[in-house]
Amino acid sequence: MPSVHSGPCYQMENPALLSLLRPTSNEKRSKSSGGFFRMFKLFPLLTSGCKMVALLGRPRRPQIGDSATTGTIFGYRKGRVSLAIQDDPHCVPMFIIELPMLTSLLHKEMASDIIRIALESETKTHKKKLMEEFVWAVYCNGRKIGYSIRRKQMSDEELHVMQLLRGVSMGAGVLPCQSDKDTADGELTYMRARFERVVGSKDSEALHMINPDGAGGPELSIFFVRVH
Repeated sequence: MPSVHSGPCYQMENPALLSLLRPTSNEKRSKSSGGFFRMFKLFPLLTSGCKMVALLGRPRRPQIGDSATTGTIFGYRKGRVSLAIQDDPHCVPMFIIELPMLTSLLHKEMASDIIRIALESETKTHKKKLMEEFVWAVYCNGRKIGYSIRRKQMSDEELHVMQLLRGVSMGAGVLPCQSDKDTADGELTYMRARFERVVGSKDSEALHMINPDGAGGPELSIFFVRVH
């Protein structure tokens, strides 16, 4: 596998962003929805004895045979969260970035059951495709949390995570670290899911998490917007 960060409230009225929001027929969410998302919210309760090693065996074909995009959010409990986007979980990510956001903060945001992460590029040119931009302003649930730079190549830790998850289509849990020694940043947690990709224009795209239980309404959405 080749080797491949606070500010004003974000205006959700941005036309490019609103065009990517999927309308829902019922504002009330089903009580049965989000089993998968709630599983990720249990990260603070996980211990090293709950590592999902069974999922990390030999690579196998994804359980979903569609063209959905794979998104992975991972990071150490006391460290920053990284986001990787792949067309195929067996391939090198087409987009990978470390967000200016601690894993502990992400856990707190999950209490709302709806997470919207927006990445906004302030570039003035259009020579690159949207997800090829490097500098991004990052917002979480309407609040600006800083800036990040897309990686040209994966770090050793990111490569380690991608290799472990090559055979995983979706899931959440704790991954073994590269070293057997305990790390000061805590355990390495992850959530992987399939996302519906919606292209609004050459300057706006969105990823909406597909709930495995078939429940309606996305619980995690990631927006990519390029400001004119």
